[in-house]
Amino acid sequence: MWNYTDKVLDHFHNPRNVGKIENPDGIGQVGALACGDALTLMFKLDENGRIADVKFQTFGCASAIASSSALTEMIKGMTLEEAQKVTNQDIAEFLGGLPEEKMHCSVMGREALEAAIHNYKTGETSMRSVGDDPVICQCFDIHKSEIVRLATENHLTTVEQITNYCKAGGACGKCKAEIQEILNSVTHTAPEPKQEEKPRAMTQLQKIKLIEQTIDTEVRPLLQRDGGDIELIDVRGNEVVIAFRGMCAGCRSAHITKQLLVEAKLREFVSKAITVSEEGEA
Repeated sequence: MWNYTDKVLDHFHNPRNVGKIENPDGIGQVGALACGDALTLMFKLDENGRIADVKFQTFGCASAIASSSALTEMIKGMTLEEAQKVTNQDIAEFLGGLPEEKMHCSVMGREALEAAIHNYKTGETSMRSVGDDPVICQCFDIHKSEIVRLATENHLTTVEQITNYCKAGGACGKCKAEIQEILNSVTHTAPEPKQEEKPRAMTQLQKIKLIEQTIDTEVRPLLQRDGGDIELIDVRGNEVVIAFRGMCAGCRSAHITKQLLVEAKLREFVSKAITVSEEGEA
């Protein structure tokens, strides 16, 4: 049995944003039932060009469902430019990690998003030309560019790792020698360290106003859509005290909403030092 994190299990048992969008702005389809995994992702933009709604339908294992669910939560509210920067490693990290043998599920999510954005921009349903980008693994329809990209972005050096990330070489095995040749030609460089963002210099009053604005624009609309609401109770330095109202009050998933929605949005738009607690918590 795979060693799944609590987040993976939560998104598997309680997947978010499953379904279809009528007249989506972009739709991407990757994988195939014959390969064991298939994913369709679609999105709708608001008047400001941000992802207002995103849905998915998938056929696959727990990791595939969890990765798709996590991705839709991550990109909600993003511009397409911001969403394009989401990597398969970001999806895995959001879930607290995935088994190495299941990393292809996070890659599938990233590729479905790319396909949907490509569809929005061009109207095309395919992103590849076989003539320019030869198929290396016939069993799973994996192209050379995908192997090169995965090896470069994830610092993969063995055929087994490539199989874990995209299944190439995992069936008949005839392409393993060619995959190794591609790996031999890829130059691996150490990832550049991420630049630490300087904390925003703001007064406590400015911080409270920004917190209120973020809750009003990024959090409350999502809760109200499902009959819930949120109230800002207090701000104690970097601790934000809230109370859920409506359908969210007493909900068994409130602690997940607090962490993955409220706290995540406040850390994104206000400060990475923000922590969120509910009224009455010790």
